[in-house]
Amino acid sequence: MNDTTTGTPAAPRRASAARPKAPRVAAMTAAEVQAYVEAEFPQVIEEMGALVVEEADAWHARIRLPISRRHLRPGGTVSGPTQFFLADVAAFIAVLVVIGPIGLSVTTSATINFLRKPDPADLIAETRILKRGKRLVVVDCIIRSEGAMEPVAHAVLTYSIPEPHVSARRPAAEPA
Repeated sequence: MNDTTTGTPAAPRRASAARPKAPRVAAMTAAEVQAYVEAEFPQVIEEMGALVVEEADAWHARIRLPISRRHLRPGGTVSGPTQFFLADVAAFIAVLVVIGPIGLSVTTSATINFLRKPDPADLIAETRILKRGKRLVVVDCIIRSEGAMEPVAHAVLTYSIPEPHVSARRPAAEPA
């Protein structure tokens, strides 16, 4: 086969050594992550109301935020900060499901697009893990009003996974 720009023969492609990927296994169930968030972050429930982790596995999570008056802004729509909160906490929950109960996982990047006015109904966030690396997890999040097919917001968030404690990797040197 020739290179179309120079007319010279193209270098043969090397066969890639495809590694079979091991199936990803969830580190926490939906019930476990729900209990963890309620126990470790009670301020979230106090401020925003109870979240419901409806589904969670190693690839995605579905989180419901029951909407009340505190979430509404003038005009009878759900506020932008409420939508961003849901995207962030849904991504955090998705990360916990993948890596386990490591509370020091933090948001390092977040981009949200508000697509349309949400109805004053429960919001449902659907997340999926786009990439899980050694130190970062990238999460895609679509938010819909309950009963609506069209999304009201779309976010992409990156979470940092804390480095394991040094003592967990190797025994400490004994004093001389």
